[in-house]
Amino acid sequence: MRDDTTLPEFGIIIIGDEILSGKRQDKHLAKCIELLAERGLCLSYADYVGDDPERITRTLKRAFDHTGVVFSCGGIGATPDDHTRACAAHALGLELLLHPEAEALIRERTRDVALENGLPYEPDRPDNLHRLNMGRFPAGASIIPNPFNKIAGFTCQGAGRGVVHFLPGFPVMAWPMMAWVLDTFYKAYFHTEVRIEKSVIVMGAMEATLTPLMLAIEARFAGVKVFSLPSVDHPEFGRHIELGVKGLPELVEASFPELISGLHEFGAKLGPEMVRS
Repeated sequence: MRDDTTLPEFGIIIIGDEILSGKRQDKHLAKCIELLAERGLCLSYADYVGDDPERITRTLKRAFDHTGVVFSCGGIGATPDDHTRACAAHALGLELLLHPEAEALIRERTRDVALENGLPYEPDRPDNLHRLNMGRFPAGASIIPNPFNKIAGFTCQGAGRGVVHFLPGFPVMAWPMMAWVLDTFYKAYFHTEVRIEKSVIVMGAMEATLTPLMLAIEARFAGVKVFSLPSVDHPEFGRHIELGVKGLPELVEASFPELISGLHEFGAKLGPEMVRS
């Protein structure tokens, strides 16, 4: 879906009142991170949105206006609380149209279900006609195949070159569809930027005390990110901070000794060091 060589920024939008109310626990975020990481990619941001059409539209418009790749999970069914398809059209200023291939797949699915249950296939029955709404996408959308039940997802690109891939809320459908999108459109970006992180356990330190050192490291080594993960009740280290740097290997290898040196100057008590890729 992209025609440049710049590594895209990946985001995810998770839609549904059931997530925000706690009736269901979100699983898409962790799976998206996992699927990206397996391909040498990473997630830049995540948005959670309830079933509010105005808020969904604003969130999608921001995604379309921003250069990047976004997965949107949920709200593409045909019940009254499924607003995502209409919101996508509003965000793009386009009309909803019945996609011919999506229509054919929906009709195929309803015929299969009828045959499986020993019933006649009645394509013009009101409920079967209503199901065709799940194939109404913003004009110009392309479909994402759904291996679970053939009810397709869809992809749209905004004027700002933001690409949004719309998936169902059900993990059993969304996750293979997400993997298909990555493997079909973004393989050229897999493992193109190897990034690592190195960190050290700092015993009993305060983040405020170490902040000047963190800022100095980032200022000296452009492209390096310093991270600080405090803990107050770790079973082995007690109150501590995991302090580290992450980025391209050569930058991490250059900046981490400087971080350690700075910690020694503070008189910090250091624990084990860790390396992650």
